[in-house]
Amino acid sequence: MRFTASLPMYNFPEMREVNGRFWEALRGLLFEAGLDDAPEILTFERRPVPERLEPNMLFSQTCGYPLETVFKGQAIRLGAPVYDVPGCNGATHCAFFLVRDDSPAQHLGDLKGGVFLLNSPVSNSGMNLPRRALAEIADGKPFFREIIETGGHPASLERLLRGEGDVASIDCVTYAFWRKYRPEAAARVRILGETPPSPAIPFVTSVATPPEIVEILRGALHRLGSELRYEAVRAGLMITGIEDVPDAAYLGLLDYEREAAEHGYPALV
Repeated sequence: MRFTASLPMYNFPEMREVNGRFWEALRGLLFEAGLDDAPEILTFERRPVPERLEPNMLFSQTCGYPLETVFKGQAIRLGAPVYDVPGCNGATHCAFFLVRDDSPAQHLGDLKGGVFLLNSPVSNSGMNLPRRALAEIADGKPFFREIIETGGHPASLERLLRGEGDVASIDCVTYAFWRKYRPEAAARVRILGETPPSPAIPFVTSVATPPEIVEILRGALHRLGSELRYEAVRAGLMITGIEDVPDAAYLGLLDYEREAAEHGYPALV
């Protein structure tokens, strides 16, 4: 079986070098531990939310909500990164409701009847977390006039700037990288609100990965997350560490789903 490796969640074209350095360092640690058939380079074209998780997926990063729903039973979590960006507290993240800088909206309630830009219907930061936040004010009724599916957070940001929607819920880590690499574009939007927190997007391997390789991956990843010699590699991705997050924390994302339904808002509409 020919393994694959990817980092599709935070993968702006400007980030290929820093993502590549992270994988190069991890691959070196895997080789030291006896795993000599890890792919040489990342697959940069892999979508953040594929139709299914590949059985030959050696290493990737996958959104927490689909891991508990459409991808349930397809992956093993290896660890969760700690990002040094606003909106993260330890191995957690949230999403920001972003509007254009010239938007008249001052509160989430002002968005009622507007157009929502949705990256994916199974996204945690783009759908599940904002659904939970909006359930508090939707009064059990449709909140938006229209939902436009864009295919990804970067596409949502581009369409927001073009005026094709009024708001998008963007993962705070994506937003931090966007501000870093595209500051002029980022200056044209502002944060209107934020969602409840969530465990950080975990690093994963396929459920078909042999147990002995899973342990090698976990050991190498935690060395990469803690050893001083990799500080610059981690900093390139704004990572300060990698932690083990219990499965129960990710099951909490289904609590958000249930709570939204109890408020009469089972779907983001």
